[in-house]
Amino acid sequence: MINMQPGIRCSLLNILLFISGISFGFQKNVNAQEKVTFPATDSLIVTADFYRSSSDNPYIILTHQAGFSRGEFIETAPRLVKLGYNCLAVDLRAGDQVNYIKDETSRRARKGGTSQTLLDSKKDISGAINYAYSRSGKPVILLGSSYSASLDLLLAKDNSKIKAVIAFSPGEFFPGVEVNNEIEGLSKPLFIGTTKDELPYTKKILQNVESRYYTLFTPSGDGSHGSKALWLSSPQSEEYWLALMMFINKLKGN
Repeated sequence: MINMQPGIRCSLLNILLFISGISFGFQKNVNAQEKVTFPATDSLIVTADFYRSSSDNPYIILTHQAGFSRGEFIETAPRLVKLGYNCLAVDLRAGDQVNYIKDETSRRARKGGTSQTLLDSKKDISGAINYAYSRSGKPVILLGSSYSASLDLLLAKDNSKIKAVIAFSPGEFFPGVEVNNEIEGLSKPLFIGTTKDELPYTKKILQNVESRYYTLFTPSGDGSHGSKALWLSSPQSEEYWLALMMFINKLKGN
């Protein structure tokens, strides 16, 4: 678990921002997204926003929390692009809308009578992994929020197309599936972001994963659930970003 004094946090953050060329101001005219579609593994058509960096760069696949949409990442994706990644912000079938962006995959699923349980969204993420890998030929990073963070962990264990997982507020969300048991032996780099209240059960989820494989981060304040922790409106967003950027920089060195 990372914990630093405020002055140290600010100094390190400024250094990393300078090195990465990243800005905390939302840049409307930079890295404009392109809407794309691809099939889930059960053939449901999935919508995503593609944030382009370079065809030579790997992908980060961004998956939202329940009831949200790809709009969860309108601030986050451009900053990750600045760090040298293509980003694919995916509409999962267990969603609705956020930041005035509606979930198109969810609408298609409802219209077609396709099952929309939280666990069903695993098929959408798998489709996104296949799509991104086919374009870059490089293993992807998954960045998940709440229930989708848990799905990302489940998918990462045995999928060679996944390099690492960034999981914000993972939990036990799926009846009949115990994530902590399913991810036993997971040996890929993991960044786990959590709130102070979530920390005890987050540790339980990780109890069967060797500590050398994960970074567990909790901010100095209460924190925010899911990837909302990275939003400018989150009181501790700079702390989350600093910890995440340190993880990403280390990941690039491997």
